[in-house]
Amino acid sequence: MPRRRSAPATAVPIVFDAGALVAADKGECALWALFAAAVAERRPVVVPSPVLAQAWRGWASQARLARFVAGCRVLAPDERLARQAGVLLGRAGTSDAVDAIVVATAIALRAGIVTSDIDDIKRLVDAADTDHEIAISRV
Repeated sequence: MPRRRSAPATAVPIVFDAGALVAADKGECALWALFAAAVAERRPVVVPSPVLAQAWRGWASQARLARFVAGCRVLAPDERLARQAGVLLGRAGTSDAVDAIVVATAIALRAGIVTSDIDDIKRLVDAADTDHEIAISRV
């Protein structure tokens, strides 16, 4: 029986925001390379469900995005995470709840973030009270 390889203990998850999903949908090579590397390294790749709602339109032309999402774990925020996102919005003085959910998800998973909106995500990360550094990558 073949052995299954498990994710290394140090495999840091990645949380994608809507800008990253739009880049995947457009077929941007840098985003797809980052995704392929994460899969090869067996890093968990996560998309919060509100992010998917921002990017998904159900058009036939979104076949690339469908393929991308099929390789991700789509997570719905629970009440605790939603409250944490609200606290982040208050501390950062911003109003994009989906961005706050991305950051709250990254905090909960001790994950990095892939985004097209470095400034807004960084403002939320800076407002967070967390004991670990959240790496932010631009697409």
